[in-house]
Parts: sequence; structure tokens; C-alpha cells
Amino acid sequence: MIKQTTMLEFTKMHGAGNDFMVIDAISQTFIPHASIIRQLAHRHFGIGFDQLLLVERATHPQADFRYRIFNADGGEVAQCGNGARCFVHFVRHRGLTDKREICVETASGLIFPHMAEDGRIAVNMGLPRFQPDDIPFITDQTGSTYNVRAIDQDWSLSVLSMGNPHAVLIVDDIGTAPVAELGSALQHHAQFPLQVNVGFLQPITRHRARLRVFERGTGETLSCGTGACAAAVSGIRLGYLDSPVEIETTGGMLNIRWDSDDQPVWLAGPTAVVFEGQIDLQHFQKD
Repeated sequence: MIKQTTMLEFTKMHGAGNDFMVIDAISQTFIPHASIIRQLAHRHFGIGFDQLLLVERATHPQADFRYRIFNADGGEVAQCGNGARCFVHFVRHRGLTDKREICVETASGLIFPHMAEDGRIAVNMGLPRFQPDDIPFITDQTGSTYNVRAIDQDWSLSVLSMGNPHAVLIVDDIGTAPVAELGSALQHHAQFPLQVNVGFLQPITRHRARLRVFERGTGETLSCGTGACAAAVSGIRLGYLDSPVEIETTGGMLNIRWDSDDQPVWLAGPTAVVFEGQIDLQHFQKD
């Protein structure tokens, strides 16, 4: 029976520091108003999270569940790699399924995350897409990198879609990279009509790199699953890295495998439940 109440049950989770408020919208009703999500996302006046994840009944005949993702600014997005891994943990933790591999319906298509015997969760993130129209990215050429002018300087970027748009820069030191300033400038750049997530990638060895990501609608996060996939793919394509790749984020280690252009990207890493609770939505106002 679906609960009709203003009291909303939720679970706070994270995947390598990328944190989420996860809501079972199968057994209770939640209407995702952007203004409510922004208030819930506030780290002082709400729950605090990078993204809100909704577990819903599938509409696709092959899928076990439908998965919706909302950034902290209330905008809905198509994909989130760390969120997909937390999604599997959540539906098993709440007893919604006992499967180790599930089929999940997202705005960008079906994904097939699975839980290994050691508890680590991996997800097939699909094929990376490089055509500018697929990202989308406005340009009159197609190449492995593009020069984009921002904050009075030209920057060399790899651009691709992992179900959401990404730009990746190779940097010497992520500690001194202008993540906030340049990330914000590129996020709102006219050549990215749907905005973009911006990754700053520092290769360490052929199979290891460090990464910081400025996410659209959220800002810099401790980790970003699709951002790690995009960064690893870019590093491999540009000759800096070889698969498999360990991506060290501020929040923890993610593992990426991408064998060739016609093969999907696999993302693996840890997940954790932080706490569970209830919150009264009467305390939050819709715009």
C-alpha cells in the first residue's frame, strides 16, 4: 500500500563520497518539485546531498525499476554512475529485490548494475559517445580535442557523453587546477547548450590517475561516477592511460574498464548507507 503522508522516509548514501538522498517512490508518494529538492539538498537547512535519487516502478517491459536523478539545483538529469551503484545497494538493502544484477530504466536508456560477492557494485555505463550532436556541443569540426575559450584563455578539452555531457582537461596537478572558476565558466559556456560536467584529470601512471569534477547543477563533488568514466575514456583515447584505470577522487577510489570504442565502459567502486530517517515535507515550501 502506498503511504499518503507528508512524512517522507529516505536513506542517505554515498559512493566514494558522492552523496545521495534516496527515496523509495514505490511504497510512498513523492512529487519531485525543483524548489523542494533545492531545500532538501541544502547542507545546513536540509538533508544535504549532491543528487536526489528516486526509485520508481519501471515503465519499460524489461526493467526491474525506473531510476530518476535530480541535481542539488532541482534539475533532472539522465545519468549518474555512483548513483546507479547506490541504487543497487538501496533496493537490496530495502528488500525490494534479492537479485544481484538488475535492469534499471533511466532517461538515457537501460543499465545493468550488479553486486559482486565482495559487496562492490559495478555498472555497465554503456558506450561513450563522441559526436558533438550527441553531447551536445556546438562546433564546426569533429576531433579528439577542442579549443574552447573561457576566463580569457584557450583550453584544450575532450568532450563526450556518458549519458550526460562531460568536458575533460588534462592537468599537471589537480591541487592547483582552477576547478571552481573554470568549471563554472565552462558549465555555462555557450558551446554547451545543456551545460556540462567538467573533469580535471591528472595522470599518475598508465593505470592510475587523480580527478576532480565540477558537476553542473551541484558544483565540485567528492566523486563523480560518470565523470570518472569520461576522464578515463579521455585519458585512454589521448594516450595517457591504459585500461583498466584506477581513478582517485577526493572521496575514494573508482575502477574503470574500457577496452575499445565499440565496448561499454564499466564502473566499479564502494557504496555505503550513512543513515535512514524521516522528514516532514510540510516544513518545505514550493515556489
